[in-house]
Amino acid sequence: MPELPEVETTRRGLAPHARARRILALKLYESRLRWKVPDSLPGRLAGARIEKVGRRAKYLLLHLDAGTLLLHLGMSGNLRAVPADTPRLKHDHFDLLLDSGLALRFNDPRRFGSLLFTEEDPARHALLKDLAPEPLARAFDAGYLYRASRGRRVSLKQFVMNSHLVVGVGNIYASEALFRARLKPQRRAGSLKAAEAATLVRAIRTVLTLAIRAGGTTLRDYVSTDGTPGYFRQRLYVYERKGAPCRRCRTPIRALTQGQRSTYYCPQCQK
Repeated sequence: MPELPEVETTRRGLAPHARARRILALKLYESRLRWKVPDSLPGRLAGARIEKVGRRAKYLLLHLDAGTLLLHLGMSGNLRAVPADTPRLKHDHFDLLLDSGLALRFNDPRRFGSLLFTEEDPARHALLKDLAPEPLARAFDAGYLYRASRGRRVSLKQFVMNSHLVVGVGNIYASEALFRARLKPQRRAGSLKAAEAATLVRAIRTVLTLAIRAGGTTLRDYVSTDGTPGYFRQRLYVYERKGAPCRRCRTPIRALTQGQRSTYYCPQCQK
């Protein structure tokens, strides 16, 4: 599933192609995404100017002079900038045709992605208004994480994946951050010490920053805006490495299921 680094990589790749461009047309090939794309949307977007490409959590935000498009990549989607006459692939569901001759083309085999539009402040949209701080923002610091952990009986892994506490720390990066922080994912969040909270914040930021620099992580379907895969998979310490030797101590990596998600950790390095 595309997580925050993949979405941020997409945002950075789209920005130079989309900023200050006008949308000539929205061509819908399949409107049945996670939520059906309204039949009226192509008419509302024709002629709109893209002022900025932003991101909130895992949502891409195309700020227009007429409102904001909210795009979610779902579990298997990608948004690429391609010449408008590029032959369509299977599972290409829409094109945003730009006045530059490029198209922002959305491909999503599972159709869990979405394309939504609002004329109001996107921060007040139902999908965004209750989201927690961004993990790379100043508001997400050791004091915040430590206070949020008090009295929590859930595991540390589930704690850092809770989008009401911090957004964008998905399954891959939660496992990797906990490894870097030397914290066992099964530990109760309430047992976190202040110093450990500081270490965990640094680990989360480091993992996400490195993943963004590497273009994200491609496990199956994700590609960036130019069609290339993310290379952070080559730098994973524990994720999907069950039975392989730990890159620090050579102890075999273990796996367990938490909240219906696979968790990977080193029983020697993480306490």
